[in-house]
Amino acid sequence: MTHRISRRSVLAGGAALLSYAAFAPRAFSEEARLRLLWWGSQTRADRTNKVSELFKAANPGVSINGEFLGWSDYWPRLATQVAGGNAPDIIQMDYRYIVEYARRGALAPLDSYLGSVLKVEDFDQVQIKGGSVDGKLYGISLGANSTAMMVNTVAFEEAGVDLPTPATTWDELARMGIEITKAGTRKGYYGLSDGSGVEPLLENWLRQRGKALFTADGKIAYDANDGAEWFAMWQKMRDDKACVPADIQALDQFNIETSPLSLGKAATSYAHSNQLVGYQAINKDKIVLRSHALIGKDAKGGHYRKPSMFFSVSAKSSDPELGAKYVNFFVKDPDAAKVLGVERGVPESASVRDALAPSLDDLGRAALEYVSGLGALAGELPPPPPSGAGEAELALRRVAEQVAFGQLDAKQGGETLVDEVTQILSRG
Repeated sequence: MTHRISRRSVLAGGAALLSYAAFAPRAFSEEARLRLLWWGSQTRADRTNKVSELFKAANPGVSINGEFLGWSDYWPRLATQVAGGNAPDIIQMDYRYIVEYARRGALAPLDSYLGSVLKVEDFDQVQIKGGSVDGKLYGISLGANSTAMMVNTVAFEEAGVDLPTPATTWDELARMGIEITKAGTRKGYYGLSDGSGVEPLLENWLRQRGKALFTADGKIAYDANDGAEWFAMWQKMRDDKACVPADIQALDQFNIETSPLSLGKAATSYAHSNQLVGYQAINKDKIVLRSHALIGKDAKGGHYRKPSMFFSVSAKSSDPELGAKYVNFFVKDPDAAKVLGVERGVPESASVRDALAPSLDDLGRAALEYVSGLGALAGELPPPPPSGAGEAELALRRVAEQVAFGQLDAKQGGETLVDEVTQILSRG
């Protein structure tokens, strides 16, 4: 049985481990072991477990100890294990952190396995590049996704409010939020979650303004005025009751289970498209994907197709080739793909996508169609975020909460955010 590691377990240093056999095409005279660490919901854990059962049936002689946590607990856990020389063999890695971990020497370069162990010739090469740092490959994309708004269709319908469209502006979305809140069809319910501390949402808004989170050389790419406008927009939505108040938003630990949508406090949430599967699994009302609002009717969208996450191999792994073979099975085996669906994103392999398409359920098709149907709303993949980007994200969350609780006004919030992020990035 797979176990989620709770925040208490992380702080205590404890871990619940899953042992099961895994993939290896060669026979082993002695049991070979791999450790796997990932973030995600129970739904993701169940699918990962099922794929690992396929490894067990086909490849005796290898065992895997698997651990999973929520997003907020995952990164402290990984940092602790890496610092302690006890990193897992297979690390689920994010685009935001891959530069930092690669340059720290925590990840093994995978270039020598290309073409032999890693059969990724039919991958979108932009996504392959996304897993590369300083000319070396450190991560294999498990799928493509894009940021999205999760929308509770039943709550919108009950309030008599039409669903957002790709042409919906932020002003229009705020009015929708106000209407849902005022409708009062659900007690203590609001139209929107507060997205002021959601970095991908801020990035989308900045990209529409011709800006970005970071420059190509790893510096902050927006200024205090941008930050002030962002926080002021959300302050107005809180004042107008378009979105949840600060005390409700503070319950969000940035995972599916604690989002205002899943807690029954708001009709929307902000996540990545592949998370539709997880959201629907714990919400009885129908959830759909919608693109983010536009800053104006003539604005260009701020989306892009992002590597949803990578599998990387630890530089400390005792058998990096076995790790690479495990990764290859995960992203290339058709039966594995049918189990995984699009929960980790739309598969990068063209052959796997073709094999998977007929077996997708409605949720899987919706996620695939969302990513492939963004059209003009999607632009180029930005460079991988610099070292310190993860800490910069935490700074945004912290400052956004301070503004929401009235400890800072919007102008002060913009200045504080830019000062903190600048200092973080200067440390390299």
